[in-house]
Amino acid sequence: MKKVLYIDCCIRRENSRTKKLADRFLHNLEQKGDYEITHLCLMDENLGCLTEGFFQQRQELLEKNELDHPRFRYAWQFQQADRIVIAAPFWDLAFPALLKVYLENVSVDGITFGCAESGLYGTCKSEKMVFLTTRGGNYKNSPLEMGSRYLEALCEFFGIDEYIEIAADGLDEGKECPEEILQRSMDAIDVVTENF
Repeated sequence: MKKVLYIDCCIRRENSRTKKLADRFLHNLEQKGDYEITHLCLMDENLGCLTEGFFQQRQELLEKNELDHPRFRYAWQFQQADRIVIAAPFWDLAFPALLKVYLENVSVDGITFGCAESGLYGTCKSEKMVFLTTRGGNYKNSPLEMGSRYLEALCEFFGIDEYIEIAADGLDEGKECPEEILQRSMDAIDVVTENF
């Protein structure tokens, strides 16, 4: 049974269009029955930015190699997942700051990545990471879209082989019915979950 870590950053919760994509993705996995899904709702976590004393504590723990400290629970959870699914809307050219704070807490030398004379290398177990997102405008292949590109780079950094983005673009442009755009993304989800 594959361990799936679902990172929920659907800030608007039940009113989130991104959550609709995530619900479809998780439903498909549950129907297959081959997955143990852990739902990490970032809005319910007490996440802190790496500032002052919080950062200093982290540095001291790393220097002492105390990687079993509860402070690193997010990093261990991320590192040990077989598959990772992130759901977050498009905000300020990327995604909500809450997701960035989480990712800063996950990026830990000795857990999710390592360092050798030859350079940095990823140590995560996951082979695939999926990013589910919705965007009011159409930012597919745009240099203004920074969130998906950042997550794709993190995949390489963490040693995750495959990055998949499923985005519903142009939902607020008025050029196309939003339900049709969402349905295309749902269809893409159905394809991805077949071999996830």
